[in-house]
Amino acid sequence: MTELPLTLKELTLKTKEKYISYYGCAPQWIVAAPGRVNIIGEHTDYNGGFVFPMGIERYTILAGAPCSESDKIKVRCMRFNESVLININKLNRSEPIWSNYIRGVIAGYQERGVKIPSMNVIMNSNVPLGGGLSSSAALEVATGTLIEAAAGIEFSLQDRALIGQKAEHDYAGVPCGIMDQFISAMARKDQIMLLDCRSYETRWTSIKDPDVSFLIINSNVKHQLASGEYGKRRAECENAAKIMGIDLLRDATLQQLENAKVQMGNTSYKRAKHVITENERTLKAAEALEKSQFEEAGQYMYQSHESLSKDFEVSCEELDQIVLIAHKIGLSGGIYGCRMTGGGFGGCAIALVKTTQIQQITQTIEVAYKKATGLTCSIFSSRPAMGAHKIQI
Repeated sequence: MTELPLTLKELTLKTKEKYISYYGCAPQWIVAAPGRVNIIGEHTDYNGGFVFPMGIERYTILAGAPCSESDKIKVRCMRFNESVLININKLNRSEPIWSNYIRGVIAGYQERGVKIPSMNVIMNSNVPLGGGLSSSAALEVATGTLIEAAAGIEFSLQDRALIGQKAEHDYAGVPCGIMDQFISAMARKDQIMLLDCRSYETRWTSIKDPDVSFLIINSNVKHQLASGEYGKRRAECENAAKIMGIDLLRDATLQQLENAKVQMGNTSYKRAKHVITENERTLKAAEALEKSQFEEAGQYMYQSHESLSKDFEVSCEELDQIVLIAHKIGLSGGIYGCRMTGGGFGGCAIALVKTTQIQQITQTIEVAYKKATGLTCSIFSSRPAMGAHKIQI
């Protein structure tokens, strides 16, 4: 089904109204942070490589105001219709699960000497869950943005992102790279970020051509094995790097990989092959988009998916079907390229498409996906969106 999400303005208004209804007063601060989609460059971030994400027009919003209880933050989540009371001075992992992202960010600011003010907070979001669109990073970065607004301080966007990443490591137990938090914090309207995940250097590519759009296709599946497999892939990459005598796969060449193939075994070999070739594809795709060479960029997207499916083995039947359908629609039907995006084992695919053919493409994918899998996918388009920011009330 084609989704027509609330605009940021509409989502903000709903959140403000809910705040007044729940707490009996208006919020003093409202902040927003976007989810993200990665155009290309998957599982390269924790290997010190390159990624090419953009913010999407789906946001997590936090509205807050001071509360009378000392050292407490009360958060009401509109999405799950539940509340949590967080003791600022006694932080630990707890239920509900979503609250751990907030706890982790609070801890991160405390470690940097920030006195966290007591607050009543409403949380709202239209970033899809479990779709690989970084709903967790959006919450982490939004939390950091709210804390800074409430405490009257301003950290660099990089520091805000790093605090969010550490929260995910320490409080959610996910050894994620830096991409998700960086793009949620730093995203720019109508621009895509090429991020060097080792040096943190960024380069921006403007996408202002109205003739092309990004279509995000949510498979609406998330397979169970996803949770442990992320850490497993990371360990396999680290093993491959160690065998080649380097710190990160970012520094490996295909020749080095071939020389070490027998020693490292087939699994680590395939994982490293994906990372090495994906870094090269990411740089080439960014350059192609910069030059409006959409067909060439699309080919790199298809190659990326093939590598993620066969060498890194993080795709699944449903994602493979979406990419196969896109292949069949082809350039004549308005699709330049398509690939899975995110950690894998379900979630979303992203397609680079001709804007004028979005409606027909959407209908064709919906029908073909249902026929192939028996499932219903959700599809929406997005322009590159603005990163975390305070909203004027």
